[in-house]
Amino acid sequence: MRLSPWEIALVVLVILIVFGVGKLPQVGEALGKGIHNFKKAASGEEEAKTVKDETKKTV
Repeated sequence: MRLSPWEIALVVLVILIVFGVGKLPQVGEALGKGIHNFKKAASGEEEAKTVKDETKKTV
């Protein structure tokens, strides 16, 4: 499924209308953090860190 240049332009235009130019950096940052957290959770990195921290607390 490939998007044509017109479809991409339409998506960008809708995003600009919905969020506005001023809020766009905040939306991008929130989206980036969400993707980062999702990847971390999917790889099990967060779970391993939590187990390690709990082990330190009990010792």
